Amino acid sequence: MTRAAVKDQFENLLGTCIQLGASDMHLSSDEPVRFRIDGQLRAHGAEILRAETVGAMAACIMTPRQQEEFGSRWTVDLGHSSANGQRFRVNCYREMGQPAIAVRHLDQSILSLQELGLPAELGELARLQSGLVLVTGVTGSGKSTTLAVLLDEINRNRDCHILTVEDPVEFVHRNHRSLVHHREVHTDVPSFAEAVRAGLREDPDVIMVGEMRDRETMQASIIAAETGHLVFSTLHTGAAVGAVERFIGAFSGEEQAVARHRFSMVLRAVVAQRLVLGVNGQGRVPAVELLKITPAAAHMIRTSKTEQLNSLMESGAGNGMWTMDQYLAQLVKNKKITRETATRYCNDWEGLGRLVDGDTQGGRTKHGGK
Repeated sequence: MTRAAVKDQFENLLGTCIQLGASDMHLSSDEPVRFRIDGQLRAHGAEILRAETVGAMAACIMTPRQQEEFGSRWTVDLGHSSANGQRFRVNCYREMGQPAIAVRHLDQSILSLQELGLPAELGELARLQSGLVLVTGVTGSGKSTTLAVLLDEINRNRDCHILTVEDPVEFVHRNHRSLVHHREVHTDVPSFAEAVRAGLREDPDVIMVGEMRDRETMQASIIAAETGHLVFSTLHTGAAVGAVERFIGAFSGEEQAVARHRFSMVLRAVVAQRLVLGVNGQGRVPAVELLKITPAAAHMIRTSKTEQLNSLMESGAGNGMWTMDQYLAQLVKNKKITRETATRYCNDWEGLGRLVDGDTQGGRTKHGGK
């Protein structure tokens, strides 16, 4: 099969991914193509992909540098725009000595918080002038989409310079009231940390760091927030409190006391989210936990009492924060998800039952999808 034919076959599969409304596509050697639809992975068609075909598809979308990286590291991340302008994040890797490809569709139509079913309180984060905001969750939980919405809100309503640093670039923002520059790691800049440090000399108001991968990036982001910039970033943790602990834990023992103090001074909020199956198995619904850094929360972080943050969220309705279990309970009450689904994702199923059955809503009175 010629390179052009392989490229056409890959583009056709991307088209099928979009037609099926799939979030992800998996191409594996000696397996049928699989698509993730509403969170469920499903085989599609009877055709079995040969290893040579998968390898050729991977090669046809890589630059020479990426091919060299794949040859030495056996894995590479890249961004890809299809023939019709759709954007995808692609990971090429090897398993059992054979090539494989994981593809994530990045829908470039940025919806509003309301359209995505996200709580309106998140909009307040786009109005911050400085500090650090973390969005956390497992892979595929919608972190990138939430960040794209917040940046779009700033882009449309504020006269700012927005700088994004990603690996690869996922959402491409057109300039509205703001000027947006996208920098891709390994294409425009060597690393996240170097991009953030260099970015401070590029007159940004807002910096979006695609991922806090290492201590150097975290350190650079703290400095950026301390110097009056608004910094957004992500962490791969399932809960808001876990994100705080993971961030501080990236620093060595002798550095942690100083890191805790500086982190508590610049952190403004932590959003933890996941996507759960909607009622009747239709679509997926975002479930969101929100920790706002009040003076009490900052003191807990500074004095190594992060285990008390969960209690602060539980009683934090007056400050506009809540736990994941409180949000799940409200989704059940609003008939957005089933009780069974909520139980599957909650942290305390007995506590969830009390929130669903009792008169109290655990501090949450108006969210959870209303």
